[in-house]
Amino acid sequence: MNFIETKIAGVWIVESTVLRDERGHFEVAWLPSEFSARGLDATIAQANVAQSLRRGTIRGMHYQADPCAQGKLVRVTRGSMFDVTIDLRPTSPTFGQWIGVELSQDNHRMVLIPTGLAHGYQTLTDDAEMLYFVSAPYSPPHERGVRWNDPAFAIAWPLGAPTVIGERDATYPDFTPSVPTRHLT
Repeated sequence: MNFIETKIAGVWIVESTVLRDERGHFEVAWLPSEFSARGLDATIAQANVAQSLRRGTIRGMHYQADPCAQGKLVRVTRGSMFDVTIDLRPTSPTFGQWIGVELSQDNHRMVLIPTGLAHGYQTLTDDAEMLYFVSAPYSPPHERGVRWNDPAFAIAWPLGAPTVIGERDATYPDFTPSVPTRHLT
């Protein structure tokens, strides 16, 4: 596995070694010792799959508050997505900054996201699917989010406005650092 550090501390792009032959390909997609050797959290408490039917769908930007904060390891298993992470850690030197990475079934990349960051994505193909592992179980009372087009972050979505977006993702209020983000009900 190849680990590429990003501009946001703790966020890593992880590339699997892909072995190809006439049958197709094989790769090691999860090896906890590779993460632990770099001091990265290798805890997996839950695995989730999300399918989006239409190109341009936006999901996010989500995170869970303490004490149920979740780190994530995300990868696309079908299609292609523009994956976005926003640093919401108030003491971080990259607070308020975001990064975007294209993940696809063909590039075999994953993104490791520590706790304290919001995560979301825009599908670049129809019928796209994401597999993600989280370090803590989902807890509805601790779910939080920031809006996909909040001017505080100015995310440059490659396809612009979403073709499909859930109501809660579309209606988060503007982010204000001194005001906790809205709890979803």
